[in-house]
Amino acid sequence: MAYEFPVRKIIHVDMDAFYASVEQLDNPELRGKPVAVGGGAKRGVVAAASYEARKFGVRSAMSGQAAKRNCPELIFVKPRFDRYKEISSKIRAIFLEYTDLVEPLSLDEAYLDVTENKFGNPSATMIAKEIRQRIYDQLGLRASAGISVNKFIAKVASDVNKPNGQKTVDPEDVPEFLEQLEIRKFYGVGKVTAEKMYQLGIFTGKDLKDKSEDFLKTHFGKSGKFYYQVVRGIHLSPVKPERTPKSVGAERTFSENLSSEIFMLERLEQIAHELERRLKKNQLAGKTITLKIKYSDFKLQTRAKTLSYFVADHSVLLETAKELLYQDALQNSVRLLGISVSNLNTDRGQESEAKEEAIAVQLQIEF
Repeated sequence: MAYEFPVRKIIHVDMDAFYASVEQLDNPELRGKPVAVGGGAKRGVVAAASYEARKFGVRSAMSGQAAKRNCPELIFVKPRFDRYKEISSKIRAIFLEYTDLVEPLSLDEAYLDVTENKFGNPSATMIAKEIRQRIYDQLGLRASAGISVNKFIAKVASDVNKPNGQKTVDPEDVPEFLEQLEIRKFYGVGKVTAEKMYQLGIFTGKDLKDKSEDFLKTHFGKSGKFYYQVVRGIHLSPVKPERTPKSVGAERTFSENLSSEIFMLERLEQIAHELERRLKKNQLAGKTITLKIKYSDFKLQTRAKTLSYFVADHSVLLETAKELLYQDALQNSVRLLGISVSNLNTDRGQESEAKEEAIAVQLQIEF
């Protein structure tokens, strides 16, 4: 089966263990040792782990205590986001020497459309190799890359030969590559969705491809169409230098669980002020306000309200969050609260991705 859709030359560059690698770069004593960026205290969370730490099962989003149990020799380092941003800007400058079509996903990864590039190089594979070498030569950091005909496949491919490797999926190889791929490695299929797919007998791309679009929509809602298309290599979203956020949020994890709503309101006021700052900095406002509650047993709950007008002011954000807090009785003591705003005043005329990631900024983690 030939690839039947517009073919671009897309590179997805993903830095290897970026935060931890920066710490090892700046502090030679950490090199070759298991390092976690984050905190090992009672409420500490691992933001990133070196490959030496990953061998012991240490992963991002893992509690610091659990990480320490897995790896008693683990070294915790506090994050330095200003330093990560500084290096990220230098990496991006390298990207821009090859193409203006650079779409950052985060500080450590980006898409590049090199279909037409500034060097006139017809080989996206060679461009990716050259970029990775330049990052290492200039910054001392390793990167991996995926190269293919669209963003989805390039991102999946970048994970195949990590760390410090790359994978090219040529147009004629797209069907076989996707059919043989384990379903949990499909970008957009998280742990919960993967478990649901396993229950439906879907373990590989081939299994997914055998399901009809109606079947997938029935079991996965709007995401069903996305799964139906990407397993067939259909992902038409272009590389967009300026990504349009779908939501902006702020949240806070507490050093001690909160059981008093009075204390929760104090925290919500702080979060609302931070969220207002972020919205106004980006000249954004939204109609839908969502309150995020994570309980002490790690159960997550969200409550949302859509207003008839766009808001960015902290007082409106706070009052709506209060209303949502009192909407139902709390199920347990609370370890995290967050407020996010969606349904933003961005350009609705732009093509949206089937699975666009929301921009959510964490206000504070207790390290």
